[in-house]
Amino acid sequence: MAEILIVEDDEAIANLIYMHLSDEGYRCVCAFDGERGADILEGRDFDLVLLDIMLPGIDGYELMEYIRPRGTPVIFLTAKGEVKDRIKGLRMGADDYLVKPFQLGELSARVEAVLRRMGKNERRLKFHDIVINLDSRQVTRGNENVDLTIKEFDLLVELVRNKNIALYRDRLYEKVWKEMFTGETRTLDSHIQRLRRKLGLEEQIKTVFRIGYRLEG
Repeated sequence: MAEILIVEDDEAIANLIYMHLSDEGYRCVCAFDGERGADILEGRDFDLVLLDIMLPGIDGYELMEYIRPRGTPVIFLTAKGEVKDRIKGLRMGADDYLVKPFQLGELSARVEAVLRRMGKNERRLKFHDIVINLDSRQVTRGNENVDLTIKEFDLLVELVRNKNIALYRDRLYEKVWKEMFTGETRTLDSHIQRLRRKLGLEEQIKTVFRIGYRLEG
């Protein structure tokens, strides 16, 4: 699973990007100023940095000078959309440049493109010894492949992404089956039972009385 650092001083924008990319299967960390971004980078490596230019204290250009020797790819996110600004950012070593306001779908596409060029675009989720590859839609437990149906796979992804959260039956059903929940639970319940059996999750997938299910771990 690719890890992305989001350095953006507008907390609402940063949190929106965080939620969107987390839903896409990336592991994200936010920093709301350049100094905090530098501190985080000092302690760990990332596969990609999304970097605002106009930051308090250390701005994006200064932070880019710190990032460049590490070889971490960078996408600038900025309101500075003039050609000279884009040229400056790219010449400093940025891998892409996205001007605000932008669509989250376009951001996802650019993130995927940069990570693909770096050979780090495989999106994965993990729960204990279970690995879920979101791109190939393959699931392994230990070193063994586990064959899941389309709905079983989508249901597992929802449970893992919302680990330790009680999920209502209607939310789970509508998210996975893409249709209105009518109150009939047999389809969802049978899929849960098969997931428990196929993946050995009898103890981890809990039934929550009058609510639905929770994956614990």
